[in-house]
Amino acid sequence: MKLDLKLYRGYVNHEELIVFGHLFKSWAPDKYSLEKKGIKHAYSILHKFRIKPLYNVKIRLRFKDIDVTTKTWEDGYFRFSIPFHQELDPGWHSYEVTCDLHDFGIIEKGELLKPYPSKMGVISDIDDTFLISHSNTFFKKLYVMLSKNINKRKIFDDVVKHYQRLSLAGQDSEKASNSFFYVSSSEWNLYDFIEEFATLHELPKAVIKLKKIKTGLRDFLRSGRGNHEHKFVKIKDIISFYPNLKYVLLGDDSQHDPFIYEKVVKTFPLSVRAIYIRQTTHHQKKVVQKVLANIESMGVSTCYFRNSEKAINHSERKGII
Repeated sequence: MKLDLKLYRGYVNHEELIVFGHLFKSWAPDKYSLEKKGIKHAYSILHKFRIKPLYNVKIRLRFKDIDVTTKTWEDGYFRFSIPFHQELDPGWHSYEVTCDLHDFGIIEKGELLKPYPSKMGVISDIDDTFLISHSNTFFKKLYVMLSKNINKRKIFDDVVKHYQRLSLAGQDSEKASNSFFYVSSSEWNLYDFIEEFATLHELPKAVIKLKKIKTGLRDFLRSGRGNHEHKFVKIKDIISFYPNLKYVLLGDDSQHDPFIYEKVVKTFPLSVRAIYIRQTTHHQKKVVQKVLANIESMGVSTCYFRNSEKAINHSERKGII
């Protein structure tokens, strides 16, 4: 068993800084590795769910002149929401988190985002929105997850092209970019997998927000399933944190994205510029068509698409890219 201090990408605005992560004991192999194949790969995935959260352990954050401590929640989660008024250049910045447990100290470095000046933010789902996951077919989803490492998992055609153009839209240089957020019903256990998959395929670097961590192999069988209300809460937090941006939302019709995004539009009627829903079956779903028509009636442009080329053309017509 080893001690894991997991840090996730944080973010900051002109008033507040947010950093979060988990502390737990783990039976998992060290880092997620592209070298793992077959049984070794399946073993590494399954063991990501064999963890023991550590409760009420002191965690220390250092960033610039910030030096503050908190303690972990029951599920090992910790979160720093810190007043922040310092000048900070746009882009990604390194922060440091430490903890001491039983005379054993851990130091980890994470990253946080100060957005570049822009008028647009992008919030995207993951499974079956850019990563082909077969969420509609439970056993196929599990089979693919356990049998294929990230270098063998597939991404939809032209999705990288669309996301990269959304990232650079309205920016004066390729160094600057619009802010991306990936919000999914996958659990925090799979963070490394998602982060490395996005990097491998050159998707825009993003703040990633996932579902409550799971702590057993039985939970693995329910991965990505159950209530999806947390996605609305996380999207609401993002839009509230950066209220001056207009957002593009991307999802798919395999689960609840259209209904969640409809709720987002009703809550933030001036904040959403466009909604993209990927069609995951041979025919468009009438209930999704109805939801998107209602969103259109609230003044938000929508696109229900099978291939990303259609989404790109829509973005061009609407002047988004």
